[in-house]
Amino acid sequence: MPEVTGPYEPGTPCWIDIMLPDQQAGLDFYRDLFGWQGEIGPEEYGGYSVCRQKGKPVAGLMKTMVTEGQPTPPTAWTTYFSVTDADATESAVVNNGGTVIMPATDVMSLGRMFVAADPFGAVFGVWQPKDFKGAEIVNEHGALVWNQLRTPDPAAAGGFYSAVLGVTVGPMPDMPELTGIQVKGRTVGGVQALEDLDEPSHWVVSFAVDDVDSVVDALVRKDGSVLVPPFDMDKVGRMALVQDPQGAVFSVVAPRP
Repeated sequence: MPEVTGPYEPGTPCWIDIMLPDQQAGLDFYRDLFGWQGEIGPEEYGGYSVCRQKGKPVAGLMKTMVTEGQPTPPTAWTTYFSVTDADATESAVVNNGGTVIMPATDVMSLGRMFVAADPFGAVFGVWQPKDFKGAEIVNEHGALVWNQLRTPDPAAAGGFYSAVLGVTVGPMPDMPELTGIQVKGRTVGGVQALEDLDEPSHWVVSFAVDDVDSVVDALVRKDGSVLVPPFDMDKVGRMALVQDPQGAVFSVVAPRP
């Protein structure tokens, strides 16, 4: 169902956000591309923007924060997984070879979160919901539809996420090139081997769209870049890999019914 009315099962991707050097330009770009509504948030929330579709939250945008003496964070979409205990999950990340980038912290009364990297360097977030459970619209135009890990070692990476998040990781018979991430028998994400081992391990966020070709045309007109032009993928749908004007990579897909 496109509208999420209850809490996400632990281990399920529940939210995505991005840090951009020019937050307002990002808000304008995604508004024009997907129809999102959003504005720079209040100062007490660090200016964090909650973007909405049909009045319901679908993604977050914020201005890139640079810590003195540290490199500027890359411009990339971050996938957050729902958990019941952020602190216990943080310990599991460390115990299984991951690295904590931002330690667990409370976000007002909304929830508790941290950001980490898996043993191969792919960055992800963890969200323990309180007042805010995550995206309230998924799997429809302009909303999150899929999260996929690209890594040099799918088996080892899958073992990490299984140990940390309690998910089941195994083959996807219909798509042997992918490893599926399952929660209670439902596939919630995928793992794919990197073809270019010089490419860093990373999570790719996919947005559902009604018409891939028209969205890609609109993206180009708004100074975005096409990395992989629209193509048809068996049993998935039509899709493309693109990049926003500030460098964030994502895919758009018109899923098969």
